[in-house]
Amino acid sequence: MKKWNELNAFGKLIRSRKFWLAIVDVVISTATYLVTWLLSPELAERIIWLIAAWQPIIIMVVLGIAIEDAAEKRNIEPLNQ
Repeated sequence: MKKWNELNAFGKLIRSRKFWLAIVDVVISTATYLVTWLLSPELAERIIWLIAAWQPIIIMVVLGIAIEDAAEKRNIEPLNQ
């Protein structure tokens, strides 16, 4: 397996945790949108509320990974260590 420095841009993208979290978020959001057509409005509203409640957590995880990656590139310790 190649080292991170040896990968091209696409290889780095595919191995990025932020990329895969964003993909999962898009898939869940799209599925939620499509499910609203199939379910009763009351159940669809509950599912949308649940997904909306988790969105900030996903964003914070991506932000935390970005801060960690930036600290690693600068060779400094992450904020919480």
